[in-house]
Amino acid sequence: MSTPTSSAHPDNRQKNLPVSLQSLADYNPERVKDALHLLLEPLGGIGRYVKPGQKVLIKPNLLAGKASEKAVTTHPEIVRQVILMAQQAGGEVSVGDSPGLGKPEYVARKCGVLDVIETTGAHFAPFDESVPINLEAGTFHHLEVAREALQADVIINLPKLKTHQMMGYTGAVKNLFGLVVGMRKVRLHLQAGTDKEFFALMLLELAERFKPALSIMDAVVGMEGNGPGNGDPVQIGALLASPHLVALDTVATAMVNLPEERVWTQRVARKTGRRGVSMDELELLGVPLETLQTFRFRPAKNSDINFGLPIPVKNLLKNAITAQPEITQACQRCGHCVTHCPPEAMTLGPPEAMTLDTQGVKIDYGRCIRCFCCQELCPHNAITTQQGIILRLLDFIHGSRA
Repeated sequence: MSTPTSSAHPDNRQKNLPVSLQSLADYNPERVKDALHLLLEPLGGIGRYVKPGQKVLIKPNLLAGKASEKAVTTHPEIVRQVILMAQQAGGEVSVGDSPGLGKPEYVARKCGVLDVIETTGAHFAPFDESVPINLEAGTFHHLEVAREALQADVIINLPKLKTHQMMGYTGAVKNLFGLVVGMRKVRLHLQAGTDKEFFALMLLELAERFKPALSIMDAVVGMEGNGPGNGDPVQIGALLASPHLVALDTVATAMVNLPEERVWTQRVARKTGRRGVSMDELELLGVPLETLQTFRFRPAKNSDINFGLPIPVKNLLKNAITAQPEITQACQRCGHCVTHCPPEAMTLGPPEAMTLDTQGVKIDYGRCIRCFCCQELCPHNAITTQQGIILRLLDFIHGSRA
């Protein structure tokens, strides 16, 4: 499904989208507190976004129940200090997300966020009730989201800077997908199928419908490689903040030298004429970007080169121009991949069907939509990404020219 192209000209765009940056080496509570105040000061402080008596929903990344040092979730100290700042501004604070794997309370407890919620007196929002909404404009007219998102006066978005096998990167825009509750995410994956452009458009429209007042990105320790759930923690040493989602992602991806063509939400944002994709539209505040940039960040494997190809060509060359998930010997036969596969393309055979290659898990690649939910949610890091032959060849040529 195609998306509209941009008619805007860069010269007509004002340079007025602020993004603030600060350096932060670790999660020491006092250093986090000081860095957050310095980060928000050029943006007007927390009081510009939270008023007394307002219901504030803080939305961290709580993908799965893993320890904070794994860099899978927003660090609990970031969540703590943002809660305290919002409370000091007079807000009534709730914290919630819909994890990809596991019950919300278990995930929040495991990653340390529930303890923060309890000790600060904030409210835990488990996102256990969905409400249908109508989008007046855009491609997606009907969505179901957590009731707490509709009841909030203010949403503060707390993404983690990570790679993402399907979208290339998960940040400010992608973090709002957690407003969709539980298995309803599966329906949206099925609706998009293998069309990553279509899925990225849905993410942008969802984020725009629930436009957070403020997004603060945890890039102190990010995730590179096999993200968003099984990659490697990487020291970046930064916090970023902006009231503009796309602008924040533009700066974050520039900071880790992640090309726009590898980030689907950025590509679609540019194609559809959304503001904030170009650096010349942004006003960078705080610490200079060049002092935080790293050129050693390892992206997720390139999993698709069919951007813009006609559907018949995509279907004909599917296995050659995309990547596909493969089971490794680390598989523990827990069945999570089978349960969470949107097109139900995976099956778990009996123990006697086990082999060294598949451990009894079979994947119907004809039905597989390359969403990589299995790889994202595998608790044992037992699913890898195997690139098709044309994709491997093009990556080799690109690498040899670099």
